[in-house]
Amino acid sequence: MSTVTDTARPFELKRFLAEQMRNIAPVFTLIVLVIFFSIQAPSFRTVDNLMNILSQASITGIIAVGLTFVILTAEIDLSVAAITNAIGITVAYFTLQPDYVNIANIPLNGVVAIILTLASCLALGLVNAFGVTAVGIPSFIMTLAMMQIANGISAMLVRGQIAYNYPDLITTLGSGTIFGIKWSIVICLLFMLVAHLVLTYTRFGRYVYMVGGNREAAEYSGVNVKMIIASVMVISAMCAGIAGMIGVAYFGSAQQNQFDTFLLDAIAAVVVGGTSLFGGRGGIGNTIIGLLVLGVLNNGLDHIEIDSFLKILIRGLILLAALVINVYAQKLREGARE
Repeated sequence: MSTVTDTARPFELKRFLAEQMRNIAPVFTLIVLVIFFSIQAPSFRTVDNLMNILSQASITGIIAVGLTFVILTAEIDLSVAAITNAIGITVAYFTLQPDYVNIANIPLNGVVAIILTLASCLALGLVNAFGVTAVGIPSFIMTLAMMQIANGISAMLVRGQIAYNYPDLITTLGSGTIFGIKWSIVICLLFMLVAHLVLTYTRFGRYVYMVGGNREAAEYSGVNVKMIIASVMVISAMCAGIAGMIGVAYFGSAQQNQFDTFLLDAIAAVVVGGTSLFGGRGGIGNTIIGLLVLGVLNNGLDHIEIDSFLKILIRGLILLAALVINVYAQKLREGARE
């Protein structure tokens, strides 16, 4: 004889899977990858290699923080890699100009270069925000146009050349260390911590989830939806720009198309980690897991003998699997509500 408890168990299990599959799958993937590469390559399971993984993922991580805000609102930003590249070149360009200010015979060229570069980054983010919210252009199209604009800025500034000059502060943050840990890792962790606190404990963070979860309900609740979307577009651009400034020092130069592959990596980190493409679900914790999955995968493949072209295919399959899980989890969640 069945009881109410027996009948409820399958329903509760289905609801649990609907709510947690998006979180469980990437963690399970990460564990499997770590075990596999640890067995296949002893050089993989070293502290130095762990720091190498974190260092390689740090620039992508800063970009992914901004993208997390955007995707949580059910929008997308395809311009992040182009902005990263343009801002990295911009800081090098301003650094090469004559001293803007000189007080007590102390040149402030580097400081002003950073300020002007951040202002440029803010301007690009505001253009994205204006196009999406004021004009009403879908974020996919608007940021696609911004991608071309940012690429044009990069081409115009470097004209096929490579720049090696940037402010000392940027050099330190991009290639320096503190207590044996690269500054880029520390900055990435700080960005993630601040973003997590904002999304979890502030009214703005709650509004981001509300807009992504149910935009109409958010509007009825008095949330300024356009302002929230505009804000996340600016946040995404600023994160991408700061990643670009640190990235040029990390790589040792600023050149056109340097960060093109970071678009797929950043989006993959957010999606593979379990943040919903439909908005309202996920967060920085998911992005961290996604970054580690991609970092371990990319690094691990370098430790075993495998065709370099096959690595690209494997990364694509991992992203496809994450997208399938993302969509399936959304359908499960909608079914559990019925």
